[in-house]
Amino acid sequence: MSISIIVLLFVSGFLSGAVNAIAGGGTFLTFGALTLAGLPPISANATSSIVQFPGYVTSTLAYKTELMKRWRSAVALTIISAVGGLAGALILLALDNPSFRAMVPWLLAAATAIFAAGPLLKPKASAERTGTSASSAIGQFLTAIYGGFFGAGMGIMMLAVLGLTTGGSYHHLNALKNLLAMVIAAVAIIVFVGGGVVGWAQAVIMIPAGAAGGYAGVWLARRVPQTIMRMLVVAVGTALTVYYFVTG
Repeated sequence: MSISIIVLLFVSGFLSGAVNAIAGGGTFLTFGALTLAGLPPISANATSSIVQFPGYVTSTLAYKTELMKRWRSAVALTIISAVGGLAGALILLALDNPSFRAMVPWLLAAATAIFAAGPLLKPKASAERTGTSASSAIGQFLTAIYGGFFGAGMGIMMLAVLGLTTGGSYHHLNALKNLLAMVIAAVAIIVFVGGGVVGWAQAVIMIPAGAAGGYAGVWLARRVPQTIMRMLVVAVGTALTVYYFVTG
């Protein structure tokens, strides 16, 4: 790798950690940088999952108290998420790079639209309901398939689905979302590693950068309005969508 590519990967990893800590959407940055670095789309997607994973773990640990209050729902939805994430990752590996490349601009366009609509999709506090209902199971299963397959915009999608099907305060929903995102990513990573599609050289550069960015994101969150970070992510998502449509 050239010095410029190494810098690109490190900076995008750092920024992805920062924006995830503030507004979410780091996948847009990591996926875009990895494709610009020359990784095939499937490898870029798989490697991006690994880069994002440490942030899912730390955010889940931070919500341990909230998760213990809803442990029955957490256990049920964790099992459903693991199965859905496995299905999504296996579907991805069943495709070849040209087939997945043809889908990428459409996936990016949909994910960018979901992310831009995030404030409208943010769930309002409501009475808690069981996470083992049919609507909750089906909604989370479909979200988990998408998360294992691609993942960009998954967090916002999951918050909206959980808000509609399980209810509760925002922090309870966010705690569940972080846990389930971690499970989906973990299962997908196991599949991707087994499939030999991970770009480890790129991941080694981006993982510590993402960790540093996540730490810095706490500092930035106190100084940079979330709206500005959200606009940055939407701009990147839009640019990537246009790029993939034009070069397709």
